[in-house]
Amino acid sequence: MSDAAAVSVLDDLRDEGVELDLLVAGLTERDWALDTPAAGWTISHQIAHLAWTDAASLLAATDADAFAGEVEKALAAPESFVDEGAEAGALLPVGELLSWWRDGREQLQVALREAPVGVRFPWYGPPMSVASMATGRLMETWAHGQDIADAVGVPREPTARLRHVARIGVRARDFAFGVRGLSAPGEEFRVELVGPGGELWAYGPEGAGQRVSGPALDFCLLVTQRAHRHDLALRAEGADADQWLDIAQAFAGPAGAGRAPKTQGA
Repeated sequence: MSDAAAVSVLDDLRDEGVELDLLVAGLTERDWALDTPAAGWTISHQIAHLAWTDAASLLAATDADAFAGEVEKALAAPESFVDEGAEAGALLPVGELLSWWRDGREQLQVALREAPVGVRFPWYGPPMSVASMATGRLMETWAHGQDIADAVGVPREPTARLRHVARIGVRARDFAFGVRGLSAPGEEFRVELVGPGGELWAYGPEGAGQRVSGPALDFCLLVTQRAHRHDLALRAEGADADQWLDIAQAFAGPAGAGRAPKTQGA
């Protein structure tokens, strides 16, 4: 693989995993049983989900026929197969679970870096390029890492890696409408986000009538459904943009329930 964009996101995926690994490596076995903001999921569930999805990604990248069987399982139980994977992994001893996650991350890195230029892998939705698969894994690593950080009360410093999460969130706009049975707006939105270093991340035409603006971190928390919009400093201009902020999601699958607002009276 020689695509510069794919190499860049793979580097960022690696770094995101290392940052989360440093956090969980310092936890006690008791900490792994702590509840996270995701209902019914402990820290063990969060890492088990990441390990399980890395394993699915590796299978998709290395054995398309075998992965097709996993897709059939998902289609047979679309509302529960993700939770079932996390539940099974969470039952493993902490050391075994941590090794599974670490080994899977490394194997996936190798498989994606060695993939031929232009290859597309099967997935639960449309086929994915190397860059798309790596970006999806980074988004999930960051989002589930946020749940873990919230569970143990550790603040995280936002990084420029959030650009990948924000981009998925913007690109998933029409999916967020469609998965709820709504027609997607016909026009592009303008999204202007302020990155962690004060830089502007802009998407869509400058003259768009429908606009969203605010901190990149807040947008990423919104589209990964880690915070309610009423707790975030995001602004919408236009009815369609306003509706989007109520339903946005960057992840595939059924519409998420989201998080309840922390702000009283919201």
